[in-house]
Formats: sequence, structure tokens, C-alpha cells
Amino acid sequence: MYDLIIKNAKQIDESVKDIAIHHGKIVAIASSITDQSERVLDLQNKHYVSAGWIDSHTHCFAHSPIYYDEPDLIGVKAGVTSVVDAGSVGALDIDEFYQLAQQANTHVYSFLNISKIGLIRQSELANMGDIDVSLFDAMLAKYSNFIIGIKVRMSRSVVGKNGILPLIKAKNMQKNSGLPLMIHVGNNPPELDEIADLLTKGDIITHCFNGKPNQIFDKQNKLRGSIKRAIERGVILDVGHGGESFSFSVAERAKCLDIYPNTISSDIYSKNRLQGPVFSLANVMTKFICLGYSRKRIIDSVTKNAAQILQLKNKGVLSVGYDADLTIFDIKQQAVSLLDSEGKVRQSDEQFVPLASIIADGRNHLIRIEITEEGSKNELRISN
Repeated sequence: MYDLIIKNAKQIDESVKDIAIHHGKIVAIASSITDQSERVLDLQNKHYVSAGWIDSHTHCFAHSPIYYDEPDLIGVKAGVTSVVDAGSVGALDIDEFYQLAQQANTHVYSFLNISKIGLIRQSELANMGDIDVSLFDAMLAKYSNFIIGIKVRMSRSVVGKNGILPLIKAKNMQKNSGLPLMIHVGNNPPELDEIADLLTKGDIITHCFNGKPNQIFDKQNKLRGSIKRAIERGVILDVGHGGESFSFSVAERAKCLDIYPNTISSDIYSKNRLQGPVFSLANVMTKFICLGYSRKRIIDSVTKNAAQILQLKNKGVLSVGYDADLTIFDIKQQAVSLLDSEGKVRQSDEQFVPLASIIADGRNHLIRIEITEEGSKNELRISN
């Protein structure tokens, strides 16, 4: 007997399958599964299912004084099964964050800020003395299944007079762990060219489509040579929308040059969730529909691409043997106005609408199902 069977589920290629889940894993995918199950969820050929959405850039440390939110509000209640906090915490408060994260139904991970103080203020790298390598390494070892990357913010308000030095330090710290390094790019100095030329394969440039002077295009609207070389070396582009870091015009220019982000992420926290322009990962994904991205490319950017880049094994793929983290959603045919971080508006005739999150707890062999508000309106029901 299976723990859950999802019947008549549309995949993003429009094929319809049944999916069986047992002990936190996907154990069967077929045109029809007739075995018994404790629970059945019939999507009636109407709703889509994908591997669980992964938001690779969020701020969900609830006790942060600047950028804070509740993991489940931006996670399972919004169709997102895994969230990655991108540098809200440093080595001094990772213990507290870990304890809070264990209380969430959403899978929570951390990119540890190289500054031990984390984001208790905007200028966390203005004092190089706040980088404590021994303490940092000790926390990486202590929380090896929770800390999955390293975060360094490289913009003028953060680094003060230290320029490129924090990134040089971060690259040295990265050598000890082999973890992905996420680099926030914002206002200069330091210059984006300085930053990009130091990056190596697997490093992540977040806020890749920001419209600030330090953006990926130069004053002649040509792709910076440093960015072209970085992409060729295997440096990752991440959206990291946020309140100030996504420009439709930059994203449109990039698409004209066949430059696509590897991952679509929100940089969400309470303010830009409630007041916009982010609102949710689904809303950010919808912006890429109006940019002309295929549905598959968008879904891949929040599932298999994210899982691979973040080294989240057994996640991100809708296939037998993978964790039973799933997102059930609609692609609603209705007009919607979308706002970027510069106040510019674009229109889309479709939008992603999450209906439910299914979360695998492999340790306890449990399946958690969270129906979103929109899922309740759709009368999504689970029969016993």
C-alpha cells in the first residue's frame, strides 16, 4: 500500500500520469496506478504537477532585524517546497536560525554570510574583523546538512572602503569547503568587472538582471566582456528579484542575446512579499512568461537546475527514486500586470498559480500536504 497516489496529474509537457509515493519517495509513475493507498489526490487532468519548487534566494530568518520572514509563508503556503536563506545569518546566529528552521514544514537551507554578524546591519563587511574564518569553518562542520553555500554581498553600502577584499577572502574560505559561493552585486564600487573576473565555475551571481549602473551591460548596452568570460567558465546567473534588483529591460536585452538565468529566485522577505514587487516565487516566475520564456525553461529554473547547482541530492526531478517534494499548480489563462523593481510594468496573459505543496520527510517516512489558499478555492481534496 502506498502512502499517497496522485491521479491524473498533468506534467509540464502536457502528458498525464499517476504518481505513487511511499516512505517519502516517488516509487512509481505510470499512465494508471490502481494499487491501494492511504490517501488519493485526483487532479482530474486539470492541474499540473512538477518537482517541488526551490527558491534559491530568500530571507527567512524570522529574528533578523532587517530582512525577515517565516519560511512557511514563502514556502509551502506558496507552493515552494525548499527555500534557501541567502546570507541573513552569520556564524554568530546560525544556531538560532537552525532551531527555528527545524520547526518549519518547508525544507530550509542556509547560505552562510562570511560576516559573522550576518545582516544585523547593511554594512556587514565594512569591518574585515567581522570575518572570523575559524568560527565560520566550525559552523560549516556543525551544520553540514543545513549550510549548503556561502554568501558575500559585494556592493558599496556593504563593503564600505574594503572594495574587492571581502570577495578575495570569500574565495579563500570557499577552498576549504567546496561549497557554492553566491555573490550579491549592486551599486559600485567594487566594479562588476573586478567581481566577475575573480569568479570560478559554480559561483553564483545573484541579482543578475538588476538595472543599476553596475549591471551586466555596459554603457553601450553591450554585454560586459567580464560577464561573457564568467559565463563561459561556468559561473551561474541567478535572478534574485528583490525590491531593487530586477529590470524588465535588462532581462529583455539578455534574452535577445540568448543569455538566460540558470535559476529563477525571488529574494523575498516580508516587505516585498506583502507590498511587492515580489509577492511570491510564482509571481516572479510569471514575469518570465511575459518575457517569452517557455514553461519548461521556467519550471526547470526552479526545480532541476536549482537542485543541481545547490547540490540538493534527490530533489528537483519528478522521477522514481527522488524525494516526494512536489508542487501542484495551475497555469491560469488570465491577464495580469507585473511590476519590476524599477516601477516598469509588463502584461502577461498567463500566470503560475500554486495550489498545493507536498513535502517528503525522509527521516520519519511522513508526507505533509499543504493546500494553498488558491488550492482551497479550487476545492482540491484528498480522499482517505
